[in-house]
Amino acid sequence: MSLADQTSDLERGRALSEEVMPGLEAALAKRYDPWLPGFSEWQVGTVYGGVYARDGLDYKTRQLATVAALAVLGGQTRPQLKVHVKAALSIGANAREIMEVIHQMVLYGGFPAMINALNAAIEVFEEEGVSP
Repeated sequence: MSLADQTSDLERGRALSEEVMPGLEAALAKRYDPWLPGFSEWQVGTVYGGVYARDGLDYKTRQLATVAALAVLGGQTRPQLKVHVKAALSIGANAREIMEVIHQMVLYGGFPAMINALNAAIEVFEEEGVSP
């Protein structure tokens, strides 16, 4: 990958992450960059610019897929799951869509993982003033 491609990914990643998760790069930089220099730019450029900003799927679909994956992975992903539930809401997914995606994951992650994910989503909905 050329430096131009990396810069482009970083620029796309910054634009997308600021749109749906304002302040993400700054929060990552504050927490992780002292320990792992450059981590915030790497994550924003790679995750948001290189993956989430790709053509082929709209961002809502990508967020719902992310919610599904985090739900299946179980309780250890709760903080990230809550961030992505909030992001899914911010880009137009509604609570029912999010809950249905999580519910379907009972087939792949099991009942405990699904219940934990439902509870995490409900916490986000309550924090954001979203009702059933």
